[in-house]
Amino acid sequence: MDQLNDVVATGGNDPQLDSLIIRFHTETAARRGGALALRPRDLDEENCLVYLREKGKSSRWQPVSPTLMWHLLQHVEQRGAPMNGRLFRYMDGRPITYHRYDRLWVRVGESLPWAAKQGVSTHWIRYTTLTWVERHFGYAVARAFAGHNDTNTDAGSTTTYVRATLEEIATALAALTGEHHPLAA
Repeated sequence: MDQLNDVVATGGNDPQLDSLIIRFHTETAARRGGALALRPRDLDEENCLVYLREKGKSSRWQPVSPTLMWHLLQHVEQRGAPMNGRLFRYMDGRPITYHRYDRLWVRVGESLPWAAKQGVSTHWIRYTTLTWVERHFGYAVARAFAGHNDTNTDAGSTTTYVRATLEEIATALAALTGEHHPLAA
């Protein structure tokens, strides 16, 4: 991840935006659609939470580190994001689209051949984060961290009984980032 972060932070036409996007996805394991739907009004600064709306009309409050929350708030202020508009924006204030992601991953692949070979993408970051959470905090926490709901009958009936709390997700995030989270146990 260090190489990836270095490439993102030193290249492209808006390294600050790209670094924020990478950190956001690393900490939240959100899908691209969740990031693109994020609005300034979806930030709970006091509790370091973001409200994610993702595929299948699923939504959840997701913990983020105090550092990421601070950067998100700075981004909103610097880029002029309206409270009900998309949060992630270009320097001129326009909201980003899926094309930003496409160009980002092409650039990363050109700079890091291993990343191109392994298919490093937003989904790869999601997978990597969720694998780490599952290995360190178990299935229920990883499932909740991912925002998977209990309507998937393919997962079996065990998911009906295996649930994690927001505090457990925040504790996993605190371990992942090395930062205290206000909701962590």
